[in-house]
Amino acid sequence: MSASAARGPGGRWPPGLRRATLGRVDIAMGSDERPDDAAELRSLLYAYNEECTGYRDGQGLSCYLRDADGTLMAGLDGFTWGGYGRIEFLWVRADHRGRGLGRRLVEAAVEEARRRGASTLVLDTHTFQAPGFYAALGFVEVGRTTGTPRGHDQVLLQLDLDG
Repeated sequence: MSASAARGPGGRWPPGLRRATLGRVDIAMGSDERPDDAAELRSLLYAYNEECTGYRDGQGLSCYLRDADGTLMAGLDGFTWGGYGRIEFLWVRADHRGRGLGRRLVEAAVEEARRRGASTLVLDTHTFQAPGFYAALGFVEVGRTTGTPRGHDQVLLQLDLDG
């Protein structure tokens, strides 16, 4: 969002945005993104990535399981692009954990990523989440950041889909 677009009526900054100045450019910093801004940013980055790599085959990789009332019970969201897949989010409602839903969602994502020609699937998780769960499914740790969040690590995992 441009600084002028960030300002409200009369040129004032809306609540929740903090003004920062970098040289002659005003930057609006906030904790709540506008969906249109995030979509525009992603679209521009995707176009740049496609231009640089030549890969224009990006597709969502998603599955959402809902109960009869429409309440989300479990879900997986990610993508495939350029010969690989990425799981960005996996969640199972607490009262449905331990029943194999997460495993089945990951297995479905693996199968679909393979069908699309991906040779690897990546994801990251935190040490307080599920690194053991993914290891049991064959994912291997390939990277780690510490103190993310403070007191925990973020673990990058990868699964070879060709093997």
